[in-house]
Amino acid sequence: MEKGKHVASTDDKEMNVGVSTMNKVSAIFVLGPPGSGKSTQSRLIAEQFGLFHISAGDILRAEVESGSEDSIMIKAKIANGELVPSDFMIRLLLRDIQKSGKNKFVIDGFPRSMDNLNALSSTSIETEFVLHLVCSKEVAIERLSNRNEGRDDDNIKTIVKRFECFESVFPVLECYDSKGKLYKIDAEKSKEGVMQDIKSAFTMHPRLCS
Repeated sequence: MEKGKHVASTDDKEMNVGVSTMNKVSAIFVLGPPGSGKSTQSRLIAEQFGLFHISAGDILRAEVESGSEDSIMIKAKIANGELVPSDFMIRLLLRDIQKSGKNKFVIDGFPRSMDNLNALSSTSIETEFVLHLVCSKEVAIERLSNRNEGRDDDNIKTIVKRFECFESVFPVLECYDSKGKLYKIDAEKSKEGVMQDIKSAFTMHPRLCS
């Protein structure tokens, strides 16, 4: 587990965290298809700007490993490249946020659908802006095939399903774009090149850098 990151287990009593029990917190969200480098760039953002990193994917994988009563459902969803229920994901995110004791976050892999977005709007999480890491299916497949981390969702068939599932995020991106909160980043550049473009987005939001 990375330093500065907490992953949750639904067995905790804290799973009942309510949407109105927390003070407002600020977050930037990092979205992109599988293989676009969401988690890698989010970790770099956390280090560079002092934000607390939460990965939606890591939270779900930790739930599967924990053997909680929800692990079978989550594993099936991940294997099929599908999304878990929005209310379930929100509860996990809120609990991680509350446990961190922080008030500025970078969250990758969420929201992934309009249902996710609607659920998010009922929380105390204030969206500062959203980074859309743009990456072609061909590049994504090549990257994930070479990743070799032993993940069940890194086989070619599942990668394609996950990429197709990502299409559900397009209305979310359009919504944020209409509000002037979306920054498109060419994720096919080098890791350093991507971070340079991300830094440019942060210059428009100086209070997140303090």
